[in-house]
Amino acid sequence: MSTGSGRPHGLRDLPLEERPQERLERHGPAPLSDKELLAMLIRSGTAGRDVLALAEDLIREAGSLAGLLRWDVTDFKRIKGIGKIKALQLSTYVEIAKRMMNSERIRNAPLHDSRSVWEFLYPEVRSDSVERVWVLCLDRKNKLLRAEAVTSGTASGSFVHAREVFRPAIRHGASAVIIAHNHPSGDPSPSAADVRVTQKLRRAAEHLDIELHDHVIIGEPESDPTGLGYYSFLENGMP
Repeated sequence: MSTGSGRPHGLRDLPLEERPQERLERHGPAPLSDKELLAMLIRSGTAGRDVLALAEDLIREAGSLAGLLRWDVTDFKRIKGIGKIKALQLSTYVEIAKRMMNSERIRNAPLHDSRSVWEFLYPEVRSDSVERVWVLCLDRKNKLLRAEAVTSGTASGSFVHAREVFRPAIRHGASAVIIAHNHPSGDPSPSAADVRVTQKLRRAAEHLDIELHDHVIIGEPESDPTGLGYYSFLENGMP
């Protein structure tokens, strides 16, 4: 249905040759542009702003279609034409996409050294403004069972408790764990607090009969004095 101004706003109001749904039915999803695929999820625009233009606004603000993976409800609601319900729907699509990707990554993740840990977690934390602590649960053959973010803190540090860190390891029957956390500054050099936490977690792991393989700090290569983008306590002598 058209708006009072006579300008189209929904998928059905677009000219036939511009409707992504018709192109989808004829050719499948692959030929559709990012804007058209997103328009299929949004479904409708606003008065004076059609659905394709609204999809274009979202992609432009996020920097790319992939950039929307870092958005939450609040980010979507900032866009003119995206109300509460639409923002909730879009944030749900984002969460589904992230879980699908995480499931695939976990199934294929060869976490054989600190570099592979960095490669696995860097996409998750590169845009974070706060520290998050991750527990990578491993089986007896060091295959990844589960990756969980167990706590988050402020821009200056996380609050880490052994019971939070090892709870998912116990729940999933892990034989070993790798602990990782990010430094929002980008410099992965360990602080005195990082060293103390690592010592505490190593003692707790011994008590629980769970092997602590490593504690890896995730940063940015351009902010790392070594150029690596990460710091491995194992490779630098576990305290």
